[in-house]
Amino acid sequence: MDYKKRVLVTGGAGFIGSHLVRLLINSYPNYLIVNFDKLTYAGNLENLKDIESAPNYVFQKGDIVSADDVKSVFDSYQITDVIHLAAESHVDRSIEGPMDFVMTNVVGTVNLLQIAKDAWKEGEHVFHHVSTDEVYGSLGEEGLFTEKTPYDPRSPYSASKASSDHFVSAFYHTYGLPIKMSNCSNNYGSHHFPEKLIPLMIHNIQNNKPLPVYGKGENIRDWLWVEDHVKAIDTIFHKGRIGESYNIGGLNEWTNIELVHFLCRLMDKKLNRTAGESEKLITFVTDRKGHDLRYAIDASKLEKELNWKPSITFEEGLELTVDWYLKNTEWVEKITSGSYQQYYTQMYDNR
Repeated sequence: MDYKKRVLVTGGAGFIGSHLVRLLINSYPNYLIVNFDKLTYAGNLENLKDIESAPNYVFQKGDIVSADDVKSVFDSYQITDVIHLAAESHVDRSIEGPMDFVMTNVVGTVNLLQIAKDAWKEGEHVFHHVSTDEVYGSLGEEGLFTEKTPYDPRSPYSASKASSDHFVSAFYHTYGLPIKMSNCSNNYGSHHFPEKLIPLMIHNIQNNKPLPVYGKGENIRDWLWVEDHVKAIDTIFHKGRIGESYNIGGLNEWTNIELVHFLCRLMDKKLNRTAGESEKLITFVTDRKGHDLRYAIDASKLEKELNWKPSITFEEGLELTVDWYLKNTEWVEKITSGSYQQYYTQMYDNR
């Protein structure tokens, strides 16, 4: 088929990536969507079981740190556009081993930029780089991150993402590579890896395990439903201006302890428990190093220019998320046992 676009989605088997791949495949049958993922611990092809046989979908296992892997997928599928989500993304893991974050988030991004620059000599193309609000550092009690906020990363993870953002911008200014960037707040929703705050709390409440909360739980985050995030990426990819950056936020702020208390009340209701029962599981633990106090996104540029805003409230999104996890305990069990990593071998080794 003569596809209108051939879009490489890096990290397409991860949490956000799998939601984006599904959206693109269902919305644009005239696009070939190439899912390029190394399948590290956070990559799970079972997230995409429902669309893996779609005629406009291809999965290609590969590592963005390998220039040969990247060039091979560009050559094999004549890639016209990139949406780059592949990244090491867990702050605690970055503190324990920062070099993995340097290699994937910095070297891997530069590989993609370099090969896209060499491949795209003519025609219309987009290199959309997906980043995080953590590159801006920590806010005080007031104010919001805007696209003009100076970078001030505080962890190895956020430092590596800040570096990758600067390389993307540099390739635009130096070589004219047609880039777009987006920086998002904390995502939540279905298929989120269980080490993350919300799925961890849901799983532990369900199993009557302790609910570990850093410090006093006073750190504040702006939460963004993953389905709203991927719709924003789709909007920016198609309608955003070349060379521009857009902040994507959920337009709400919650302290971690407020969030945990809300989940406890919601789970008690869903599990027919006595009110207040799950809150007894809350355990305060030593705060992590370099823990930013507050993140909050100003997404007004995205709303004004491209008419995007969140479609549901945080409370509505949390209830949908809790319902999904309660209905998909087998998915969680496969993650926690590690058996999900066998799926690639079962489905793709003999193809």
